[in-house]
Amino acid sequence: MTDKTTDTQATAPGVPTEVVELETPLQRGKTLVKEITVRKPMSGGMRGVSLVDIMNLDVAALTKVLPRITTPALTEAELKTMDIVDLVQLGTALNGFLTPKKFKEIEA
Repeated sequence: MTDKTTDTQATAPGVPTEVVELETPLQRGKTLVKEITVRKPMSGGMRGVSLVDIMNLDVAALTKVLPRITTPALTEAELKTMDIVDLVQLGTALNGFLTPKKFKEIEA
């Protein structure tokens, strides 16, 4: 069964995002995808995966969550064949949303 979750967050104003420039662009038909926007997920967007797995950049966890929070929406197949550098960049962008603001201020 395919997961066809309606993500109302995708159009919500003020939702934090991060644009990731791909080192190896994806070919989709005649279109070359050079960058992906990752948006901060709500709790429901993380269902079915362990947060620890996401923080550890577990490939199986990332391939489950990233299709829900990327624009253009990546497929699991694309994520499984993606350049590892790009997958790490996308996972790192996602991890950035999991850090509380008070800890980000300390790093700055």
